[in-house]
Amino acid sequence: MKLIRPIAAALVLLAASHATAQQAPAPKLVVVISVDQFSADLLAEYRGQFREGFARLLSGAVFPAGYQSHGATETCPGHSTILTGARPARTGIIANDWTDFTAPREDKTVYCSEDTSVPGSSSNNYTVSDKNLKVPTLGEWMKLANPGSRVVSVAGKDRAAVMMGGHKVDELWWWGGKGFVSYAGRAEPAMVTRMNAGIAERVATAQPAMDLPAFCEPRSRPIAIGGGQTVGEGRFAREAGDYRAFRASPEFDESILALGAGLFADMKLGQGADTDLLILGASATDYIGHSVGTRGSEMCLQMFALDHTLGQLFAVLDKSGVDYVVALTADHGGLDLPERSGEAGSVGGGRVDRALIAGNMGKEIAAKLGLKAPVLHGGSFGDVYVDPKLTPAQRKAVLAEATARYTAHPQVKAVFTRAQVAATPKPKGPPESWTILEELNQSYDPARSGDLLVVLQPRITPIVDPTKGYVATHGSVWGYDRRVPILFWRKGMTGFEQPLGVETVDIAPTLAGVLGLKVPVEIDGKCLDLDPGPGDTCK
Repeated sequence: MKLIRPIAAALVLLAASHATAQQAPAPKLVVVISVDQFSADLLAEYRGQFREGFARLLSGAVFPAGYQSHGATETCPGHSTILTGARPARTGIIANDWTDFTAPREDKTVYCSEDTSVPGSSSNNYTVSDKNLKVPTLGEWMKLANPGSRVVSVAGKDRAAVMMGGHKVDELWWWGGKGFVSYAGRAEPAMVTRMNAGIAERVATAQPAMDLPAFCEPRSRPIAIGGGQTVGEGRFAREAGDYRAFRASPEFDESILALGAGLFADMKLGQGADTDLLILGASATDYIGHSVGTRGSEMCLQMFALDHTLGQLFAVLDKSGVDYVVALTADHGGLDLPERSGEAGSVGGGRVDRALIAGNMGKEIAAKLGLKAPVLHGGSFGDVYVDPKLTPAQRKAVLAEATARYTAHPQVKAVFTRAQVAATPKPKGPPESWTILEELNQSYDPARSGDLLVVLQPRITPIVDPTKGYVATHGSVWGYDRRVPILFWRKGMTGFEQPLGVETVDIAPTLAGVLGLKVPVEIDGKCLDLDPGPGDTCK
């Protein structure tokens, strides 16, 4: 039965043929993989079905209760933790977007991976940049110790590639909508050119529905989301020219990992005097989760496909003879769409009330206080900003009224002022024991965070209308969004599983320990011992 469309099979084989064998007593290549929206719940659900790439990783060091420990469980903050060893309060990446009233343009929304100083830019039409990331990454630590180390970052999203790659990369490529792109002025490697041409040819041809494994069949049933639309029984059939459907399909991750394999081969990563770093951001799971939810036939197919694609990547690396270590995790978890959860009997949850959107809330407050709107900026949860044009007295009145209104709403768990969040001590215990305030404190930046931080009740989905775009999302302080797997593998290592909570900020110092590298900056994470025997990764 054919589960994968091998759009990059020829390129993967090409990558394998280019690589040459070389063994070394210490790892010569570090491979870090982030699977966007790969929750601990997804790992638990499909763990018994994995036979290829995931199966290999599960034979290594397994931390099933990894945590994106902070409160802002979005893509950009999550990726900023993986290779910096630092939580968002230190990285400065508090969300995918935030409000900066001092931004030098009319649009005061700042996208996490942009340069707001570029003339004519906006948060929707931006120039990709690493300038908002305040800390160095593992790749930069490696280059500081050994200037010959090379860093390659490839991802389906610019924010994933940038936040994991950092400020000093040799190659950095992300999906630009119809092909992989990079910073302006960078030469395009032949591998990228071939990949983009192969994708264009593939997308130009309509694709039939994928075969459904028997394990997925019970998950295939239509879930009504309104307007006569359903999700839950898709199999990734695609019309010719539909790049959006390509992005939300297993083919997308196959192209990302194949490009990484090709660059590995062409650049002979892991075959120089110094250890190299290959970073891969697989984004399809997130696009699928947002578009159709996490528990239908679509996600089931994606899990089987990604297992196979990871297996292909590892086969290329194995054939090269390079000694490599792998770490795999995720930037956040996710919540299934409430329509399916309701059918399954889940208590509570639902779609967010439009009244909680900051602009709508602000209009009501402005009318009551006799002020000119807008007085509030932001979304339906998370950071909410008070308009800086208000006088101190008006600001105080707006904050008081907003706090009272949010607190009284049944879909709101809590609302905190920035002063409350800032005054909260840094947490000391394991991430699963943190309070909500402690979680929020670790994604708080005084220059970027809101005046109020609104926390929705568990299982409230901050998408009002699923017929207008995405049907499900993430971003909350709750465990389903915070818990992610953390997996390490290296040939010859003794496998073990540690069920206690650890953090994604522990990944970078752990890899530094594997490399015998001193961490050159203050971080939040700790080294995890990957040797269950008498040895110690963290010496």
